[in-house]
Amino acid sequence: MTPNTKKILLSCCQQIRWEALDLKPIQKLIALAIEEDTVGSGLIEKPATTGDPSSALIPENHNVTATFHARQPLTLCGIELARLTAAFDPRLSLKALADDGATLSAGDPIATLHGPTRSALTAERTLLNFLQHLSGIATTTRAYVDALKGSPTRLLDTRKTTPGYRYLEKYAVACGGGWNHRMGLFDRVMLKDNHLAAFGSDLAGATAAAVAESRRVNPDLLVEMEVDRIDQIPAALAAGVDIILLDNFSVRELREAKTLIGDQAVTEISGNVTLDTLPELKTVGCDFISTGALVHKSVWVDIGLDWDE
Repeated sequence: MTPNTKKILLSCCQQIRWEALDLKPIQKLIALAIEEDTVGSGLIEKPATTGDPSSALIPENHNVTATFHARQPLTLCGIELARLTAAFDPRLSLKALADDGATLSAGDPIATLHGPTRSALTAERTLLNFLQHLSGIATTTRAYVDALKGSPTRLLDTRKTTPGYRYLEKYAVACGGGWNHRMGLFDRVMLKDNHLAAFGSDLAGATAAAVAESRRVNPDLLVEMEVDRIDQIPAALAAGVDIILLDNFSVRELREAKTLIGDQAVTEISGNVTLDTLPELKTVGCDFISTGALVHKSVWVDIGLDWDE
């Protein structure tokens, strides 16, 4: 591996941490979730009765202690988000009993919730929605990461995320042991066929022109090019792209492409990535395998909130 390729490899992905997240949009998301339940936000015609009339039947001074439990094996994600959600009522307190990224068995405790019963019941579904969704992504990611064991190939997510949940879902991928690809459009130049078509019909000339323009305008940004045929690779190499994304190649074609590219660029496999195909894909020796399935094919895990006696 050349020094430049190694440098690119180290700089083109990350594992986002909770501390890196801006809490302001997250707090807005929490407020929106609570308001959906209590005041019908999102509806033009607001309900005649607002709040939580079911919980309002309980005496105001009644307090509860409840415990979140894993009801299936899972990788946990969402503890800090749950803590922020519980804080919609300052009298509620959430104590973590497990950390994000922890591997839990069915029955393992996750956190305790203590405070006014009314507020605990109002927040219960929102708390579970966040925990089940993000832990589902982390659990799915962990399964994919485990399937890559024994290989230096890293697993990447994509920008196929739920609108408004981008960084929470990427954080969940990191909790599951995966790596984050682009955070958004802003942090890498990604050349696809539609971009290159604007530079002309000659692939080699168009690629060279696009890469040259990128180096001129954004010299610090990595340039990645998506190819779906082997005969497109020489144009990418000649233009000096940093990363070549091999889209929907067969395993035979991937091996041929990897041999052709060598250490001239970082390589990324994308398309037809499943738990069944990973054992063979990891033998190709590419630097990364990316898939949107970590998010859009993840399944919410089963977490329960049990009232303590």
